[in-house]
Amino acid sequence: MFGNSEMIVIVVVVLALVFLGVHIAVALGITAALGIWLMVGDIEVVRTFVANTAYEALRDYVFAVIPLFMLMGDLLAKCGAARDLYALGHRLSRWLPAQLAVATIVSNALFGFVTGVSIAAAAAFSRIAFPEMRRYGYQRPFALGCIAGSACLGMLIPPSVLMIVWAVLTEVSIGKLFLAGVIPGLIAAGGMIVFVVVAAAINPSLTGSGRKAKSGAAAMREGDAPSGLPHDEPLGPMLRSTGLVVLLVAGVLGSIWFGLCTPTEGAGVGAVGALVLALIKGLRPREIREVVLDVGRTSGPLLLLLFCAQLYSRVLSMTGFTEVAKTALLDTGLGPWGILTVMVLIWLVLGCLIDSISIILLTVPIFAPIATHLGFDPLAFAIMGIIAIETGLLTPPFGILVFTVKAAVPDRGVALAEIFRGAMPYWGVLLAVVVLLAIFPQLATWLPSL
Repeated sequence: MFGNSEMIVIVVVVLALVFLGVHIAVALGITAALGIWLMVGDIEVVRTFVANTAYEALRDYVFAVIPLFMLMGDLLAKCGAARDLYALGHRLSRWLPAQLAVATIVSNALFGFVTGVSIAAAAAFSRIAFPEMRRYGYQRPFALGCIAGSACLGMLIPPSVLMIVWAVLTEVSIGKLFLAGVIPGLIAAGGMIVFVVVAAAINPSLTGSGRKAKSGAAAMREGDAPSGLPHDEPLGPMLRSTGLVVLLVAGVLGSIWFGLCTPTEGAGVGAVGALVLALIKGLRPREIREVVLDVGRTSGPLLLLLFCAQLYSRVLSMTGFTEVAKTALLDTGLGPWGILTVMVLIWLVLGCLIDSISIILLTVPIFAPIATHLGFDPLAFAIMGIIAIETGLLTPPFGILVFTVKAAVPDRGVALAEIFRGAMPYWGVLLAVVVLLAIFPQLATWLPSL
């Protein structure tokens, strides 16, 4: 058993390495190896332990799920799914105040069913939705906040990369975790829609009410690049295009949820189906090759991250750190709600500084056992954690989603403060969903229990 000083060392070392800029996988791997060496003092035991963990982790079938779902999402996104979703949402929401903001939120929610990556959604809709909203006179902070805030839905609505990573670390069912995110995701999307509609009704100037849409040339003169939306395209082709995407995603997720196939098999079918759709929509072989290479470049390091996280999690368990952390939190007398609040605050702070997957890898091996001991349902706690972590990506001063939007918008004059200011209401909506889940965990557990 470790002494307290050694336990502190392995936590301090990993945090120091991360904040010094060392890659999270390297930091976790070094710290895990250091922890084993401090326990046994034999480098050969360290080598054997690392090799065995790597073999057991990387031969697990679940490691194929991430690259296959990413391939499905990237193929659909590359062939214009995001653009079609937004154009359709625009056409169908014309009767609502803040119709373009509503279309952005709905499109982000549907796009979440395609990609499962919030940063990808933020980058895509910064280029598609922002120019269109500016063309109709939307105020910049309102438009930018809508894009950044609703992009968080990408990680909450399945298939989500964060859900897969969480499931791997905690050994919960990926299919059940996917189901657990559906109702909270729809509630979050509904809350965002209510906000933009009410805000537009109270203050019509937010959406340029009464102003005519600027022409493409005028938009370009004012720094807002044209969106390229098919304003005059017939509704039929847009419905067919979007319907095929929705049908594919519903078929893949439904087959997993109803037990017709494993997550890996479902992801494989989805990737093949997305390839067929991409070819139908005219994606060229060179572009398909680029998508496959991009997925490999993204998923390769992610799989290494997962292996190092499992290694680190095992070391934490062997050293007794998880038990010590649980005892320390319980001894504070804060109670379950107080401890949950501390965890959410830690996630919010970390969300300002590092990416979502790194936060999960660092905290979930410690927090999940504590939450289970406190009586929180594992599925409800997972969704609460994912929402809180995504909320951290909107938190000043270093919210990563905000920086993504800043880098992707065509208007170079956009300031970070504008995006942060516009995103704060969405930050509040997401935290409200966390509170709802804490009070009513059935929102996350009802569908998986059917």
